[in-house]
Amino acid sequence: MYMPMRFQRAFSLVVTSVCLATTGIVDARVTKITIQSTTSVANTGPVGPYEQLRGEATGEIDPLDRRNALITDIQFAPKNANGKVEYTTQFTLLKPVDMSKSSGIMVESIPNRGGIATPYGTDLLFAWGESVLNVAWQGDLPITGTTGNLGINVPRATGVVGPVWDRFIAPSGLTITLPQTGGRALATMDTTQASLISFTKESPEGVKSNVVVIPSTDFAFANCTAAVPFPGTPSATELCIRGGFNNQLGYELVRLAKDPYISGVGEAAMRDVTSFFRYEAGDDFGFANPVAGRIQYVLNIGVSQSGRLGKHFLNNGFNEDDSGTVGRIVLDGMNPDIAGMMGSFNIRFGKEGDIAEMYDPGSAGTLWWEDYTDTVRGHTTWGFLHRCRLTNTCPKVMETYGGPEMWYSHGSVGIAGTKGTEDLPVPDNVRRYYHPGTAHGGGSGGWNIGTKSTNPLSLASNPNPETQTNRALHIAMIEWVKLGVLPPPSAYPRVSDGTLVPATAAATGWPNIPATPSVNGVMNPVLDYDYGSTFNYNDGSGVISTVPPIIKQVIPSLAPKMDVDGNEIPGVQSMLRAMPLGTYTGWNPIASGPLLGREGSLASGYIPFPRTAAERIALGDPRLSVAERYGSLANYVSQSILVGKMLVARRLLLVQDFQTLVTQMQTQMAASGLLP
Repeated sequence: MYMPMRFQRAFSLVVTSVCLATTGIVDARVTKITIQSTTSVANTGPVGPYEQLRGEATGEIDPLDRRNALITDIQFAPKNANGKVEYTTQFTLLKPVDMSKSSGIMVESIPNRGGIATPYGTDLLFAWGESVLNVAWQGDLPITGTTGNLGINVPRATGVVGPVWDRFIAPSGLTITLPQTGGRALATMDTTQASLISFTKESPEGVKSNVVVIPSTDFAFANCTAAVPFPGTPSATELCIRGGFNNQLGYELVRLAKDPYISGVGEAAMRDVTSFFRYEAGDDFGFANPVAGRIQYVLNIGVSQSGRLGKHFLNNGFNEDDSGTVGRIVLDGMNPDIAGMMGSFNIRFGKEGDIAEMYDPGSAGTLWWEDYTDTVRGHTTWGFLHRCRLTNTCPKVMETYGGPEMWYSHGSVGIAGTKGTEDLPVPDNVRRYYHPGTAHGGGSGGWNIGTKSTNPLSLASNPNPETQTNRALHIAMIEWVKLGVLPPPSAYPRVSDGTLVPATAAATGWPNIPATPSVNGVMNPVLDYDYGSTFNYNDGSGVISTVPPIIKQVIPSLAPKMDVDGNEIPGVQSMLRAMPLGTYTGWNPIASGPLLGREGSLASGYIPFPRTAAERIALGDPRLSVAERYGSLANYVSQSILVGKMLVARRLLLVQDFQTLVTQMQTQMAASGLLP
């Protein structure tokens, strides 16, 4: 595995100046670390074998500290004898056994719904001597054991009651389960204090058709079966309706919930545990930090939901720890990956694990890095970096995302603002890289042409990858943070150069491909909601008092410009996208039901090119065939190698990944018989 000489030397670095906070100096902190298991991990690279520690961290936070005061409902949390709020969270720490060989870099990988992640692949991380920390943060996923996914025990605001909404699209059967995310326990089974409607269709703008108000006597919080029909057996976790649910309809329920998780405590826990392993010598009970004095830099990666949490973490000021009056920086570098919007991470009854669907506050406020005045929605000047600038704790940031983050997750508003007519400035400590025409997180790659969807209302699976680009960018992040070497320039669609345009077929240049859906009406737009006076839009925090939220207006949402094949133009192209075998879309409409024609949840698609000119003519396809484009296998391979070499030169593809891709391409293209 290739590694620059300057990093090989770094493995033997002796840290000569590390500030180690003395345990017990501060009141709010991680108080106890318990290691529950240690697993050996083989590695033949330069740093030798690794080990993974799994354990629990118990901590306490000061509810009166300015860095914790933003946590929604913290005033309702139970306090210990010191007046502090306690939590217990699980973590894993993957580290070299011999930390003297470590590179001094720890990757803080934010768990996605409790899952333990090793981003970029162990081959890359091990070769560079990095450690990887996963810390549970999602409050509605409590600790359940010492194996499997990670959990956290946060306090609940016992006795707090408020309205929530639940949506059910095309449900069937006699009984459905009520969502419990965010601690949305049913407060009362009295249906006169709830409301339920059905509808046949709903537009991306939230306009419902054929709305029917279902009388309170025709639904029940209960379990209904054929043996025990409506009103069934009372149940605080289920809903049934007289006559059963119709899978051609959508349903919307408003009800009272109680005892929400104080979910913002999870972000404080992530802050504190990461800070502990970075800075502290040990805990209050004699546990010695196994990486003490060896961590110089912490780089963060959050993928999808976790990336949204990472941006919220920074926006809400958690990148400053609470070690003193002036706190220390927690994360030096941050990569929110495929994270187009925000989420319900510090909101009463927030659905932390959900994708931000209709009414959810994923895009209610800040979506941009630089301070910006949102005059369209009447919000004050703000940006993700606003708080960290005040405390000198801003990290270097790489924002990476692809098609679904633009078509579904409102990515264009972070680029062009709520007016959609300008390029918002990107700060010097931020880079943005767009993967054109990819699936959510990228496809599996490969050079198999595949087949077209047989449903004219939807598209086939998209293979266009992101992985190799992101691996190269991770190394660029290391060089940026550790050595001050600037990363590759940002590459993303912009209004100013005409590559970010209205999301219509005419504006984007979408071709008329037979038996294939069009982009018209697909875009999931940003909706301007009224959440009530107790919700803080810029922070994405607080209490939603208007339920369901009122839609005030539709915010323009733009899309990338396309070439004659319907492939998106701007951004960092993979080798496959640069030498396409079809059209790779960042969108894929829903093919049936009440949401027919709208962008599917983080969906993408693929339409293979015709193989030959004869096939193209027979299909009436306006796109050139594979044979017409490339002529021969030798020509395709040679052109692809040139593309790969250019990506390597631009530091957007690692040499070892380039070599692997070339071998894969040659083998698969030869086996396919696509080209002579």
